[in-house]
Amino acid sequence: MAATVLNVIVAKNRQLGTNEYYPYQSSRDCCSAAAAPYNHHRNLLPFHGGKTLLAWRSGISSMHLPKYQTAFVKRPSIYYCNAALSTAVPYIDKVDFMKLQNGSDIRGVAVPGVEGEPVTLTEPVTEAIAAAFSAWLSEKKKVDASKPLKVSVGHDSRISAQVLQDAVSRGIASAGLDVVQYGLASTPAMFNSTLTEDEAFLCPVDGAIMITASHLPYNRNGFKFFTNAGGLGKADIKNILERAVDIYNSFTDEGLMKSKREASGSLKRVDYMTVYTSDLVKAVRKAAGNIEKPLEGFHVVVDAGNGAGGFFAEKVLQPLGANTSGSQFLEPDGMFPNHIPNPEDKTAMKAITQAVLENKADLGIIFDTDVDRSAAVDSTGREFNRNRLIALMSAIVLEEHPGTTIVTDSVTSDGLTMFIENKLGGKHHRFKRGYKNVIDEAVRLNSVGEESHLAIETSGHGALKENHWLDDGAYLMVKVLNKLASARTAGIAGGSKVLTDLVEGLQEPRVAVELRLKIDQNHPDLKGGSFREYGEAVLKLLENHVESDPKLQKAPVNYEGVRVSGFGGWFLLRLSLHDPVLPLNFEAPSHEDAVKLGLAVASAVREFPALDTSALDKFVQTS
Repeated sequence: MAATVLNVIVAKNRQLGTNEYYPYQSSRDCCSAAAAPYNHHRNLLPFHGGKTLLAWRSGISSMHLPKYQTAFVKRPSIYYCNAALSTAVPYIDKVDFMKLQNGSDIRGVAVPGVEGEPVTLTEPVTEAIAAAFSAWLSEKKKVDASKPLKVSVGHDSRISAQVLQDAVSRGIASAGLDVVQYGLASTPAMFNSTLTEDEAFLCPVDGAIMITASHLPYNRNGFKFFTNAGGLGKADIKNILERAVDIYNSFTDEGLMKSKREASGSLKRVDYMTVYTSDLVKAVRKAAGNIEKPLEGFHVVVDAGNGAGGFFAEKVLQPLGANTSGSQFLEPDGMFPNHIPNPEDKTAMKAITQAVLENKADLGIIFDTDVDRSAAVDSTGREFNRNRLIALMSAIVLEEHPGTTIVTDSVTSDGLTMFIENKLGGKHHRFKRGYKNVIDEAVRLNSVGEESHLAIETSGHGALKENHWLDDGAYLMVKVLNKLASARTAGIAGGSKVLTDLVEGLQEPRVAVELRLKIDQNHPDLKGGSFREYGEAVLKLLENHVESDPKLQKAPVNYEGVRVSGFGGWFLLRLSLHDPVLPLNFEAPSHEDAVKLGLAVASAVREFPALDTSALDKFVQTS
């Protein structure tokens, strides 16, 4: 053991004020190897799962280890050296906060070790963002000084979660608000905490922050924000980041150390997931006629992908009587060693499918990291994700609300439209990519008199009007379980065949392809303009090209990019919401028809040298 010593390291390269080896620790808090004994002791809160990533010293540092090959140990206390404090913080680097915005979320790099991805979510940056949200919330709520506002904080299983939760808590407390920590939680539960009426659990809170980066790699993290009105929008996030800049630039050593000392005074811890899961259980029992164990006799396996969704097996399915043997990857592990927690990922879906077949289960359920997305698999191994999940949820919702409008993102298939409108008697409103865009559009339609009860993306984000328009992967699966339970109550046998029968008649393409055409922002053809302007020019030329080709027909109603029908299929070229990329989706009845669609796009966009069309060229040439 003498050869393996915990390495408390001074950062060699300060990246945004962060220790290069221990990313969550501001460099002001690090001591040199000679600075012993340590005089200041900080006890970190326990992390659900009990694991964290540390640098160990055994001849090499963690920075020299291959990716993912790092040691897991119990989180120790972190020590600070007894250094003199100054009023300024000269080594906090300038941060481009606006680059942290990812639509209606905040995303950044929280763990070092991946080449070309410097840490951007340091403790000071996180503290500033949390303080900015608190200031924004105080203005929105017109805070009464006699009753401090409460903000709940939760996180998924990521290895940076605990330290960021501590920094978020300090930021909230420094703004004079009370902090309620939930520990390991789901994104839907965080929003729910702003609605729950239960003083025993300090609810409702006035605002909520979820620390998550969804299915992104282990080194990423981020924040989602909620009030009782729902998730914050893009303009709100921009406002918060602008406030964070001023807060960050005003930081002093004294102020930061004071926030660390005082945060505990306004901090409480609550097991809110108990409330959230209890509500899910009640919903299924109610749908089954208040039967205590409506899923008794059903075998349901869960794959949480080592994210935050492991609770669903023990806290939801088992109380309802379901057999959950064979469930897998329920233990939180922020390195995601088994597969990416993503219902769109082929490896992830193969894993849950295999679990269903091997265990001869009636149903399989899979979640993403923070449980706001989900998918299912029936007893034969047939997947319910993407268009098929939307078809299933549409069938369930249209039984309850005949004729209602189903709002989806832009990449849904023509076959889905025919299924919703011709088979189910509903209306399909195909809108833009982005779960917040889809949800907001459904809310808007209701406000102008067009009834909509479901907003859902191919990614697995789905929100129902009855559930406050919250995109909740667990609640989507509750609706599926309701269908199973109510069928059983009605004497209908067959297990998950009830679900399979609901999507009978959905026409699915033989070929479905997505390619990503990147824009080189440094290419001279941009002539100093933005990638967005360049992308719009590409789309305009493609639109003109389509109008001159009698074999192609532009979609009469379209809200994003250029959508075109032809050769028995369709394609959609659109500009990414956040990145210099033009995603290209096409579906066709045969490979040859898919190539014809690809060639139609290729002939139009080759006039743009800054656009990397290599993926498209490869598809049409090798097919």
